[in-house]
Amino acid sequence: MTEGLFSDDDLIRHITREGALIAAGGAASLLQTAHPKVAQGVYDHSYTAEDPLRRLRNTMGWLYAVQFGTREEAETFSAIVTRGHAQVTGPDYEANDPELQVWVAATLFAVAAQFYQLLFRRTFTDDELAEFYGQTKVYATILGCPEDRLPATYRDFREYYAGMLANLKISDASRAIAEQVLHPRLPGGPLNAPGLAAIRLITAGMMPAPIREQYGWKWTRARELRFRLLMGTLSVVYPRLPVRVRTLPREYYLYTTRKMLAKATARRRPAIRVPSS
Repeated sequence: MTEGLFSDDDLIRHITREGALIAAGGAASLLQTAHPKVAQGVYDHSYTAEDPLRRLRNTMGWLYAVQFGTREEAETFSAIVTRGHAQVTGPDYEANDPELQVWVAATLFAVAAQFYQLLFRRTFTDDELAEFYGQTKVYATILGCPEDRLPATYRDFREYYAGMLANLKISDASRAIAEQVLHPRLPGGPLNAPGLAAIRLITAGMMPAPIREQYGWKWTRARELRFRLLMGTLSVVYPRLPVRVRTLPREYYLYTTRKMLAKATARRRPAIRVPSS
């Protein structure tokens, strides 16, 4: 297969192959929409409320294409995303604005690093975090963000991220999207209740306190204990699963992504006219 953007030895692949990271997707998503410009763009243009599973499939498909796909798959899907984002504009926002691309990439790095460490009960060294951060810059640069707009080093990232968390003021659109993300309309109705309750607990537990307070989520001692118990249980059970089980989401979303890209390529291919005899 054609070479990808990363190799299997790269930390980004070692971390993001874990399907359990999807459980932290709510935290990443609502950190992104804590930025009022991101929130307004999502509120005005996203189909999250109408079809949350499709939104998840497209998001994870793009991430896995960038992380594990061939270079062509990563660049082709990213070009589709960039064209779509070009339509996401409003009075005070543009989805392709480098400022917003940097923030989205920052949340993907921060949440993945945090959740992985909780899940596997390990602490990354500063060198490992610097390596992982450097690799996750691709989430912005492959969509056209100039690399010099991103914090150059992991140390620079920490200053940027702390400043953003201290100064972000979430909007009514942010709160509306949080309701959509945390209480989605899914097939199966009440059968999803236990899983969604766990996702809400993980989302609140991983959300930085300044943002969690703005969302209005109560964080009591009892809730914190439930979060620690849940993460403690996951950290005992999940790492003991076979890798092929833990990576099933990656295989599924890469499969659906490749089907989508094949159809998109076929649509663009000019028809071959067969001369008559």
